Amino acid sequence: MSSKAETSHDILLQRNEDRLLDFARNDRTEKTGGALVQWLGRMFMNQSTAASIADPADVGSIDAIINAAYEVISGPAGKKRDWNRERSLFIPGARLMPTMKEPGGTVSDDKVEPQMLDVEGFIERSTSHFEKNGFFEKEIARRTEEFGHIAHVWSTYESRHNANDAEPFMRGINSIQLFYDGKRWWIVSIYWQHENPEDPIPERYL
Repeated sequence: MSSKAETSHDILLQRNEDRLLDFARNDRTEKTGGALVQWLGRMFMNQSTAASIADPADVGSIDAIINAAYEVISGPAGKKRDWNRERSLFIPGARLMPTMKEPGGTVSDDKVEPQMLDVEGFIERSTSHFEKNGFFEKEIARRTEEFGHIAHVWSTYESRHNANDAEPFMRGINSIQLFYDGKRWWIVSIYWQHENPEDPIPERYL
């Protein structure tokens, strides 16, 4: 892999740091100061955690990082998810984009509309739902395209309230973009939609 790819993540971190410094210099009011503290906390939690605690077994291949992404969000009601493991999979600035307003929602009871979340936003959105509801999600089919350091995974999933449920309560497709920095894979974004009567999953994705 090229030296450019190996240093691209460091360049991204530096750019984010520069943005934070500019923000701090130009806006010193109490309100924006509080916003800056929250922004710093979210960004550096994601960056430092991802860089320091990622399990090499989770990020060494496309297969490994996709499996980890499903595994970390799955569990019975009330089980605390390993959110540091979740953070470790995503590159700083990554986005998670559900098309349902509420976790576990379906097209029959929720309008389809992309929600633009960072990793911390996704964790906040999901935690209360997982406290009250069992949620087990697994991949049932995958299509992968790769070029250079980038990859796109079209990942079909099934969701269950209990791991041993005979039938899923929901299916859908995750559109996952990934980046390889020469040392490990990162998730750049996950964008997903549930199956519904108007949009059944095509056979080619099963």
